[in-house]
Amino acid sequence: MPQLLNVCRAARLVGVTRVALQKKIKDGNLASFDGMVVAEDLLRVYPDVQFEDNTAFERVAQIKEKAFGKRVFERSLPDKEVLAARLTGLGKELAETQVALNQYRAIADGLEKQLKAWDGGGEEVQAAAASLRMWIHQELAARDTRAGLPSLTLRDSFLRVMAAHVKIWPSGHEFFVEGADTLLEAALRAGLALNYGCSNGNCGQCKARVVEGQVMKVRPHDYVLSEAEKSSGYALMCSNTAVTDVVIEAGEAQFASDIPLQYITAHVKSIDQAGDDMLILNLQTPRNNRLRFLSGQNAILQFGHALSAEFPVASCPCDDCNLQFHIRNLPGNPFSDYVATKLTSGEAVMVEGPKGGFVLHEDSTRPLIFIAFGAGFAPVKSLMEHAMALDVAESVHLYWVASHEVNLYLPNWPRAWADALDNFQYTPLVAGTDLETAAGRQESLVGGLLQHIADDYPALGGFDVYVAGPELLLDAARKWLLGRGLPDAQLILGVVR
Repeated sequence: MPQLLNVCRAARLVGVTRVALQKKIKDGNLASFDGMVVAEDLLRVYPDVQFEDNTAFERVAQIKEKAFGKRVFERSLPDKEVLAARLTGLGKELAETQVALNQYRAIADGLEKQLKAWDGGGEEVQAAAASLRMWIHQELAARDTRAGLPSLTLRDSFLRVMAAHVKIWPSGHEFFVEGADTLLEAALRAGLALNYGCSNGNCGQCKARVVEGQVMKVRPHDYVLSEAEKSSGYALMCSNTAVTDVVIEAGEAQFASDIPLQYITAHVKSIDQAGDDMLILNLQTPRNNRLRFLSGQNAILQFGHALSAEFPVASCPCDDCNLQFHIRNLPGNPFSDYVATKLTSGEAVMVEGPKGGFVLHEDSTRPLIFIAFGAGFAPVKSLMEHAMALDVAESVHLYWVASHEVNLYLPNWPRAWADALDNFQYTPLVAGTDLETAAGRQESLVGGLLQHIADDYPALGGFDVYVAGPELLLDAARKWLLGRGLPDAQLILGVVR
C-alpha cells in the first residue's frame, strides 16, 4: 500500500514551501488525491532532495521570525508529557507495523512453500511457478531499493514527534503545532484568525471541538467547560496542545466585521526614528488582554483625554502582544509632536480597535501585487507578513512608491524579504517630487510611476492588487489600474492619512 502524505507534511519533508508544492500539483507534475500525495511520487518530483536540508522552509521561517517577533517563534521541545505521548504512539504504531510485517513474511514463506510444491508438476505449472517466484523476488527487491524512502519515512517519524499537524473544520485550513506552542499560538503563528478573547484561559472564547486525534492540557485555565462540552470533545485552544495529528472544529474570522471592537491599555515599548520624518511606535499589550485584529486594519491611539489619532497596525496579528505603528512626524501636528518629544517608554496608551476593512482576501489563490504610497507601507507590511504566514500566494511583488528616496523609511525590510524568498520581489519607485502637493499632476505622476507594473505584468487581470496610501494618490492609482484591465473586484484600497 503506498505511503500517503498530506500536502503540508510533504512540503516540510522535502524542505520546500507549501505554495511551491501546490504549484507542482497545479501544473500537473505531482498527483494529488484528496489533499494527499504519494511518497514515491514526491521523491520522483524531488529526486535530488537532501533530507538534512530545510533550506527553503528555513529561509521563510527566518523571515517570519524577524517579522513576527521573538515570542511567537520561541524554539523549544514539546512539553515532556506531550513528547512522551507522541513517542508512545509512535512506538505502538511501530509495534503494529512489525506485527503486520511478520504476518506478511509468514504469508510470503507459505507462498514460497506452495510454489515449491508445484515444482513436481507439469512443464506449464513449473513455468508458471518460476515466473511467479521471480516476480515476487523482483517486487521485494524493488521495495527494498526505492531511493530515498527510508530517509523520507525516518524524517516523517521525527517530524511527527516534534510537531503535530492540525486541520480546521469547516475551513480546511492547516497548520503545525511545534515546540511548546498551544493550539491557539500555533494557529496565530500560521496566520489564521481563530476566534479567541483573553488567550489566557479565562473567557472560553477559544473553545473548539476535537473531531479527531488527541489533545493535552498544558496550561491551567479558570474557564470551566460543562460536562456536555467535555463529552462532546470541546477544549480551550489557549490551554491545550496537539499530541497527535488532529482535526478541530473551530470558528474563524473571515471578515473585518467578525472581530468585535476592543479597548485595551497598552504601554510604550520603544519609539524609533526611521528616515527623515517617520516614527516607529512599538506598544506592548497585557498578556491577558491582547488586541485581536486582521492584518491591514487600523486602531485609534489615545494619550490622556485630548490627543487621539487612527493609524494602521503595521505588525502581524500573529504577535498580538506587540503592536507597531508608523507615525509621520508632521510639523505642527499635536499628535506626532507629542510622540516625538513627550511620549516616554512605559507610558500608557489607550488602543481602540480594530477598524477598517483593508484586509487580505484569503480565499483567492491569485498572485499578489502590493502598492504602498509612502506610509502606506505600514498596512501593506502587515498584509505581506500575513500572506507569508498563510503560504498560499504563488508570488508577491511589492512596489513601494515614494516622493523621495528618504521616504522609503524602512528599506532593509523588503530587501531582506526579496533576498530570502524566491517568490517575493521588491521594486522601489521614487518620483523625485512631492506627490501629495503636486496639485493637478497626481494622475500623470502616478501613472508614470506605475507604468513599471505594466511593463512587468502586461496582463493584470490575473492578479489581486492591494494599494495603500493617501486618498488622492489612491484615486489616481485606481483609475490607472482599472484602465489597464484590472477587474474592480480584484483591487483592494486602503486609505492612510
